[in-house]
Amino acid sequence: MSTLKVNTIRHTGASSDAVTLATDGTCTAKITNPRSFRNLVINGAMLVNQRATQATSTGYNSIDRIAYYHLNVDEAPTYSQADVASGTTPYELGFRKCLRVTNGNQTSGAGAADQISIDYRFEAQDIANSGWNYTSTSSYITLSFWIKSSVAQDFKLQLKTEDGTEKAYPMSTGALSANTWTKITKTIPGHADLQFDNNNAKGFNIHWFAFLGTDLTASVTDNAWINYSGSSKANDCTSTWYTTNDATFEITGVQLEVGDTATDFEHRSYGDELARCQRYYYLHAHGATADSNSQAPVANAANYNTTVSFGVVHFPVTMRSYPTIDAVVGTSYFRLYSDGGADTFDNVSLQQSSPQSYILRFDGNLSGTAGYASFVQTNNSAAKIAFQAEL
Repeated sequence: MSTLKVNTIRHTGASSDAVTLATDGTCTAKITNPRSFRNLVINGAMLVNQRATQATSTGYNSIDRIAYYHLNVDEAPTYSQADVASGTTPYELGFRKCLRVTNGNQTSGAGAADQISIDYRFEAQDIANSGWNYTSTSSYITLSFWIKSSVAQDFKLQLKTEDGTEKAYPMSTGALSANTWTKITKTIPGHADLQFDNNNAKGFNIHWFAFLGTDLTASVTDNAWINYSGSSKANDCTSTWYTTNDATFEITGVQLEVGDTATDFEHRSYGDELARCQRYYYLHAHGATADSNSQAPVANAANYNTTVSFGVVHFPVTMRSYPTIDAVVGTSYFRLYSDGGADTFDNVSLQQSSPQSYILRFDGNLSGTAGYASFVQTNNSAAKIAFQAEL
């Protein structure tokens, strides 16, 4: 029997070893399909949209965990959850949804202070506990995603830290072909000045720039850590997409993982992604129709006096922090049943909260009996009760 004695095994075209052997007979292998939970991005396949299918305002307004920003635009872009077309490579890889930005009509051209960008935010503790030795230049994270633009050009993006000295890592997609999905992979080393506190505050960001005006750009070194500056987020941006009416910009399959290799996207079930998203936003009750059986239950409650009732909502997962209420209220938007009768009412507000539960105050046109039990449900298609603890 023969014995092969080597220190490492590497493909002739590879830049790193596939297997490293130790003197005690053990080995370390680079696994291309590693364990679950490697993707630090939540909702990277754009499956969950608790708020709305589309929006034109900035902030968190459509697809969960994705924030939108535009400044000084002539017409607001539309941010939406869109279908990935069958027959495309992302579709064949299991992606059915994407984020789509549809540009407005920027009639005054590309202004120096104009901006359209997309933002994903991480809790600092998720990076601190990820296994990335982020202060070492020989330890890496890898960002990968699919992108498509209706206009052929390159786009800028950036990683940004929040703790300690703010650092940025500017990058470019390279030239994209129009209306063609392209997978982008970026491997990012650590840096001695990086800091991620072990807490639930915002610690790390991915910024995709559909467009930045020259007030926000400068000559920067791509693919290297630099000190963050709001006036030098990236190199100058090509303005063709921005000045094309109704141009589209799409992203899906966003994955950030520890290591120097982009593995296959970690597809998670809709239920898994929804539960992760509910740490930051929880849609509790929404809408009603003429059919009373489809009115959404809000809470079991107790009448504090004749005009005020209180109800408790227990969250399905612990939220990131003490949440605020995101409610759509109006005349007769809600109904309270108590002691064989019912009142429609107007107001829902905070009484007390924790990351695990919320006490709601119901008032406005109530006429109950103090001490009686009650039950609250929606009474209008626009009625909504949700809770948010976003970064």
